[in-house]
Amino acid sequence: MDYKEFELIYKKEDTHWWYVGMLSIMRTLIEFFYNKSSNLRILDAGCGTGGVFKLLSEYGHIIGMDISEYAIYFSQKRGHKNLIRGSVIEMPFKDRSFNLITAFDLLYYEHIDDEQALEEIFRILTSDGRLILRVPAYNWLRGIHDIKVSTGHRYTLKELKFKLIKTGFIVEFISYINTILFPFIALKRISEKIFLKQKTSDLAIDFKGLNGIFKKILCFEAYMIKKISLPFGLSIVAVGRK
Repeated sequence: MDYKEFELIYKKEDTHWWYVGMLSIMRTLIEFFYNKSSNLRILDAGCGTGGVFKLLSEYGHIIGMDISEYAIYFSQKRGHKNLIRGSVIEMPFKDRSFNLITAFDLLYYEHIDDEQALEEIFRILTSDGRLILRVPAYNWLRGIHDIKVSTGHRYTLKELKFKLIKTGFIVEFISYINTILFPFIALKRISEKIFLKQKTSDLAIDFKGLNGIFKKILCFEAYMIKKISLPFGLSIVAVGRK
């Protein structure tokens, strides 16, 4: 992913409906298992521009890691200090170093061996540690956005669950998310292939008044997953325990 995409994420991460809604969903997942007195050792693997640091720091001491120099630069620009440049397929940490590892939209990248990455994550988790994971769903939804953000693969729930279990994780929770908006965004992605010639990632689209509406919809899904696992969606979230 190039500098301009990281810059775009940095500028929009605090206000864009997708990021705000996903942050609410991630908070729900963390609160399934931890409270703010947990004092966890946390690694945000593939930390990007550092948009989830504030949330994760409520639960313990956090280290951010990313292979991209642009990601580290923008995370530092946010004021974050505990940052390491490194690869998820060869982690620069000792065995059993972390209680919680988050990997939000990381495994899907080009040139990442997802099974090797999961094995590395498993290695550096404590004996009762957890992985909270998010990936994009359905390869048939690939579009211009995927090209711009260097997507290598989009997953099905069954596939992701299989890979987690194969690595040795106990899958404590797994669900599709971004379900309510799925029909509209799926239609957009399909139409891209036929009619539209979008030249930018979806982040560059100005949703104007819809931004607030979409944000509320995704935040509502954060409440929904407290009750049920959603049957389809644009992304998948999972929690695996070692």
